[in-house]
Amino acid sequence: MAISDTFDAAKAKVSLQTSVQRHVSFKDTAAVQKDDSRMRLLMAVGLFAVIYAVIGLRLAGIAMFGELDAGNPYGSSGVSAARPDLLDRNGEVLATDVKTFSMFAEPRRVLDADEVVDGLATIFPDLDSDAVRKRMASDRGFMWLKREITQEQQRAIHRMGLAGVDFLNENRRFYPGRETASHILGHVNIDNEGIAGIEKHIDGQGLSDLQEAGLQMERNLEPMRLSTDLRVQHVVRDELTKAMERYKAIAAIGIVLDVNTGEVIAMSSQPDYDPNIPAQALEKERMNRATAGVFEMGSIFKTFTTAMALDSGKVAINDNFDARRPIRVSRYTINDFHGKNRVLSVPEVYIYSSNIGTAKMALEVGIDGHKEFLSRLGLMDRLRTELPESADPQYPSKWSQISAMTISFGHGISVSPMQTAVAAAALVNGGKLIPPTFFPRSKAEADQLAKRVVSQETSDKMRYLMRLNVLKGSGRRAEVQGYRLGGKTGTAEKVIDGKYSSTVRFNSFLAAFPMDDPKYLVLVVIDEPKPEKEGIGATAGRNAAPTLAAIVKRAAPMLGVMPRMENDAALGIPQYDVPSPAR
Repeated sequence: MAISDTFDAAKAKVSLQTSVQRHVSFKDTAAVQKDDSRMRLLMAVGLFAVIYAVIGLRLAGIAMFGELDAGNPYGSSGVSAARPDLLDRNGEVLATDVKTFSMFAEPRRVLDADEVVDGLATIFPDLDSDAVRKRMASDRGFMWLKREITQEQQRAIHRMGLAGVDFLNENRRFYPGRETASHILGHVNIDNEGIAGIEKHIDGQGLSDLQEAGLQMERNLEPMRLSTDLRVQHVVRDELTKAMERYKAIAAIGIVLDVNTGEVIAMSSQPDYDPNIPAQALEKERMNRATAGVFEMGSIFKTFTTAMALDSGKVAINDNFDARRPIRVSRYTINDFHGKNRVLSVPEVYIYSSNIGTAKMALEVGIDGHKEFLSRLGLMDRLRTELPESADPQYPSKWSQISAMTISFGHGISVSPMQTAVAAAALVNGGKLIPPTFFPRSKAEADQLAKRVVSQETSDKMRYLMRLNVLKGSGRRAEVQGYRLGGKTGTAEKVIDGKYSSTVRFNSFLAAFPMDDPKYLVLVVIDEPKPEKEGIGATAGRNAAPTLAAIVKRAAPMLGVMPRMENDAALGIPQYDVPSPAR
């Protein structure tokens, strides 16, 4: 990376060319090895040279800025270093540095502290005059007065001619898209140090070391390109914002993932924030729910349970399960939301979202097999991405039979939406679990990281079932003509005061397209939606599914997926002859 290369060059400069002093002749290696005392002497000379260089740099810093002041409420005494531009996958600027003025004082040179404080107060009414006057009375060599002031403010202060007051040009981070990709990009502090999102990630790749050494002041770093497509990111955010307003929801999440590379094309968590105003990120409702929140994802988990059952070989796609009566275990009862009250085939269990049928499939595999499969999909461990914001999944420490049954349909286990999307992508891309990334990645690179979690045959069957659900099941409102979507709804009851509520829901819809050759996976979550109209329900099929359809309709052409009007069989979407059970 450009950052690490720059850091290596900087370290070579700091060494003050001590290696030049080591004029040992390499032509006579044997003689050098014998002369231990001479080698130790040269090493000592080199060591002292480095020590004196560090001391020299330190003295130079003190001469310029005085001693660092850890208690300075106006920021540290370090000048904001430059950062690399962040670009989307098409080269659009997501984050860049702009030059700004910062005002400082040298108390030793201040002739009249009252004049300085009174003059500054006319420009900055919020200035803590007493604190500044007290600090001016010290014998310090440097103190910040105000960071990131405007050019007009700088000119006004300059005209006052205040002795001991001067200005420095600094770097200030600017996000031209404002809220559009805030939870991906993160933000920086007043010293231009990354403290969230990708901004914090790149500091951990060597940039912060350069900044601490004071060796990265100019904008000479190569731009860093992300996997994000700014156009698709805008579409996702726009549709989520509309959905929150339409359904009077408290939050919404949207993810678009390339199923063959693991690249995150878009990710939005609403409400979001403006990274140009970092203080907004501290508001609880603006957290990144996509990777740092964990939730019960509801019936979306039936996709994982069905894939597990089929891949285990213990359940075939033409098997039947009796869903005529509720399952009672101890004091618990498992019912179907819209029960058919009859024997259901595996496809019917899926498209009618039968809790009873899904729980019975999980029991066929067994508790140990169930836990192993979810672990295989990465749903039992924290998902690691370049974003520092992530959360551990939550599930029972001890799985009982009732735990296995409820987890089979998404109750009793909480995972992040990004984890859900990554695991589901493996079920439609041929069976390969690919770690997600916010940086560009080729398919060849992804194949090196991929881990097979289900067979190609199981993946084909899941594509069939997901497509069938959009054509005939709970996902009908997600259909977008020509784009061959397949997906699954999730309507999870939220826990309120320790009990599941029948009216407060966490709704989601998960879909991939085009199902003849899946390229992208989309996940939409609507948190606590209200009925759009009086007298109708507020299930995922009525809000999350149409929101996802709106995203695909606008974003698919941007991603190069063109509509095709042939029927599914002609396009090669898997077809299975599964007769309905006798009624």
